[in-house]
Amino acid sequence: MTTAVTGVEVRVEDNIGWIVLDRAEKKNALDRDMLLRWAQALREFEADREVRVVVVRGAGDAFCAGGDVNGLAAADRTPLEARRLMTDHVHQVARAVEDLNKPLIAGVNGVAVGAGMDMALMCDYRIAAERARLSEGYVRVGLVPGDGGCYYLPRLIGMSKALRLLWTGEFVSAAQALEWGIVDEVCPDGEFDARLAAFAAQIAAQPPVAVQLIKRAVRQAIPGDLRTALDLIASHQAIVQSTADSREAMDAFRERRTPHFEGK
Repeated sequence: MTTAVTGVEVRVEDNIGWIVLDRAEKKNALDRDMLLRWAQALREFEADREVRVVVVRGAGDAFCAGGDVNGLAAADRTPLEARRLMTDHVHQVARAVEDLNKPLIAGVNGVAVGAGMDMALMCDYRIAAERARLSEGYVRVGLVPGDGGCYYLPRLIGMSKALRLLWTGEFVSAAQALEWGIVDEVCPDGEFDARLAAFAAQIAAQPPVAVQLIKRAVRQAIPGDLRTALDLIASHQAIVQSTADSREAMDAFRERRTPHFEGK
């Protein structure tokens, strides 16, 4: 399956759902159509049992330069109209990410600014190319982070570092982003595509039900207490052990062979 609208390419290859922000001439800056297609693709991948992992990346030499100020600027709108623009368009991606039970990997292949950085932060795992640079640049145009930056960033790097980046809008290199925990891996630019595809394939090769329940358990455990987390995981474990994939994994381990999973 490969579909495209202006600015977004969506395809499925080898159990991996790809979302490519494809507006390279604008550094993949987001307009309304791109936001809606991105959110729609996430919902489609959640429903598609063939898809086990989702990857979002940018085309060209950028991940995403943020919102297209010509298409999303709200200076001439009433406060109510501006709020509706955020909730009805911009925030659809964040809500679709929150509903996605499958692993979501960001391939930060270049600059990620404002909404671009926020939307990378939403993902479960971030692989960056050495050339990548990231900035919460909203404050430099008189705005507050509009896509969850104030929510995700302090959870990743702590309040004081998050406030520094949010208050100044300064850029951080891929190396500094790795040191601070903003991204999880950095690889040479020439090896980026292969590493991103290989990591996605590595996760896609695992038993999908177990992978999804692990993600759900981790997310739900972070704000909760130990007893709630243990109670939840007991239910997840019982479900996983009843699946054919779990039995296949155990048999393959005993027989020292490569398992084959069917997602059930």
